[in-house]
Amino acid sequence: MTRFAAPIAEQIWDMKYRLKDAEGQAIDGSVEDSWRRVARDLASVEQNPAEWEGRFYTALEDFKFLPAGRILAGAGTGRSVTLFNCFVMGTIPDSMGGIFDMLKEAALTMQQGGGIGYDFSTIRPRGAAVHGVAADASGPLSFMDVWDAMCRTIMSAGSRRGAMMATMRCDHPDIEAFIEAKQDSARLRMFNLSVLITDPFMQAVKDGGSWDLVFDGRVYRTVDARDLWNRIMRATYDFAEPGVIFIDRINQQNNLQYVETIAATNPCGEQPLPPYGACLLGSINLARLVTDPFTKDAHLDESGLDDLVRTAVRMMDNVVDASRFPLPQQLAEAQAKRRIGLGVTGLADALLMLGLRYGADDAVEQTRKWMKAIARSAYLASADLAEEKGAFPLFDADEYLKSGFMARMDDDVRAAIAQKGIRNALLTSIAPTGTISLYAGNVSSGIEPVFAYAYTRKVLQKDGSRTEEEVVDYAVQMWRDLHGDAPLPDYFVNAQTLAPLDHVAMQAAAQEWVDSSISKTINCPEDISFEGFKDVYLAAWDKGCKGCTTYRPNDVTGSVLSVSEKTEAAPEADKGADVVYLTEPLDRPAALEGSTYKLKWPGSEHAIYITVNDIVQAGHRRPFEVFINSKNMEHFAWTVALTRMISAVFRRGGDVSFVVEELKAVFDPRGGAWMAGKYVPSILAAIGGVIERHMIATGFIEGEGMGLKSDPQAEVMAIGERPRGPACPSCGQYGMRMIEGCMTCPSCGHSKCG
Repeated sequence: MTRFAAPIAEQIWDMKYRLKDAEGQAIDGSVEDSWRRVARDLASVEQNPAEWEGRFYTALEDFKFLPAGRILAGAGTGRSVTLFNCFVMGTIPDSMGGIFDMLKEAALTMQQGGGIGYDFSTIRPRGAAVHGVAADASGPLSFMDVWDAMCRTIMSAGSRRGAMMATMRCDHPDIEAFIEAKQDSARLRMFNLSVLITDPFMQAVKDGGSWDLVFDGRVYRTVDARDLWNRIMRATYDFAEPGVIFIDRINQQNNLQYVETIAATNPCGEQPLPPYGACLLGSINLARLVTDPFTKDAHLDESGLDDLVRTAVRMMDNVVDASRFPLPQQLAEAQAKRRIGLGVTGLADALLMLGLRYGADDAVEQTRKWMKAIARSAYLASADLAEEKGAFPLFDADEYLKSGFMARMDDDVRAAIAQKGIRNALLTSIAPTGTISLYAGNVSSGIEPVFAYAYTRKVLQKDGSRTEEEVVDYAVQMWRDLHGDAPLPDYFVNAQTLAPLDHVAMQAAAQEWVDSSISKTINCPEDISFEGFKDVYLAAWDKGCKGCTTYRPNDVTGSVLSVSEKTEAAPEADKGADVVYLTEPLDRPAALEGSTYKLKWPGSEHAIYITVNDIVQAGHRRPFEVFINSKNMEHFAWTVALTRMISAVFRRGGDVSFVVEELKAVFDPRGGAWMAGKYVPSILAAIGGVIERHMIATGFIEGEGMGLKSDPQAEVMAIGERPRGPACPSCGQYGMRMIEGCMTCPSCGHSKCG
């Protein structure tokens, strides 16, 4: 039986991918059972299922090929679920009826768990005439608010669902409002936003020219191109959105430019898709293919890579036939083009095993070679499949071979396609792999650098207690196994210590041989200058990237990670005040000194008012009682109960700072909210933050107010790092991180793109 590389890997499998019955009893007795289930289901469409089941199982074995989570969780279960991760929906008509038809389709897709992408550029701008009703249009952003509300409603009815991507062209008259939309912390929280940047716009930016904002042939106004670019950059610098998609480059490089035009991507950006397009994802685990790691003979098994890629392509092609789809248009689109998105994970770990520093010239070149080898094997495998099973229905050899991507392919690959056809119109993509990377033993995610080499994770036990376990990066654990406590070599770098342009160089090297796109976050230091920040985007453009997503910690978006030189212990919770334990509660004095705080929860009409009164003991103030009031009667019962319980605890004395810890760990299954640039998992957590701020202000505890320094549950990194981030809405633990454009929890693997 396979031994999981880390406890968290087994927990991820059990929680997300293990088949269970309606009562929660395991049907998959082991991970081998899960692999067998998936292999059998994907082989069922073959003429010789038994032969291919064995080969598919071998690919899955030892976590070498990692199908996306939908496939691992859904294949072979007999359930009516889609095995595709994300969709781009149909083109939105510029009519009220058409808009709400699209809303219905979006709801049906999200109900099955699919993330969706939409281009809102097709809706007329705010203030434009609506002929026949003597009214002015409300504009695309007003309808985006409707989509946002729909997504919240779908999520509140069940488990958390995929997020949404909204795009808008850089020449749409409402582009400035789109750029600034998410600067309101309560608006469009279910969306990622990206601006569709055209080649003429980038040329106008470089030339310092003017730029027309146009809809339906009418120029609404003309702006300075550099000024508009700077507004996009400033919003991203301060608020981490919108992202940038170089849409003309995507269409020029698209193998299917002769039959489709792309205007949107899936929520994480790795799959630019046409209307009703779907993304089918899987990853080659490069970390499992390195032999003789950390020696002079270390190398990646290229023969094994070729064989694994060829098997993976066949498996993923079979998913097109094995999967269900929320809408008939999505089924028709998938079968007409049979696009798949085969990518990689564990790249950074594989480079470390070869002694290469992520972002260095030799690592960039090695990445380029590996990605070319994968593309070559994938295209040759798909050509062989076309000879056996037939090319995708819309294949036209002359037109297909004209694309910018096919132009760089080797002559023998082009000749094979011209002779045999090709089964899958597009084959490669690099997707977020946060959860499946944990499942595979905490290998580095996608093409990202290692985020943290080790950290301690709090695990809730069945009896309510918490234990700690160390979660170690796959390559670091291998180094330890080989070298014990020897210091890590200096080529071990992580996402926080890398220069942003090193990230760009790695993304560009991979993009050269990826026919779709790449989900990647370029981490920027908080103190990077605005001009330096803009240079990152210009470098991404100049080096051939199809898009760019950055993350810069700041006062608005908060810091998902702060790195210290040495491990810090959590501060003592009661410094400055004597700890007095009481068998009987204190009597209440006639008058107490306190403070009242106003808390406005996004989406709630009425504010909550929190009063914390203190008593003075031994010259120090300590909290004595809490009152919570609101006009919202929905909150009445639990606020009264909370008031009584917290006050009763406070009046018993002792170290009562744990109240803050408990409140801040509460998460709402319907989702939390962003407040002052920080993710707060529930109203109770927000109340905990207010009480914490009061305790700090009165000197009862030390800390930084609503920050995490006073948080007793903050994770402590084992190798000099300590993640400080929002609480996970799934497991409640702190340390959510921005990885590949998605907020990801290192404790349970929960990932939210949006």
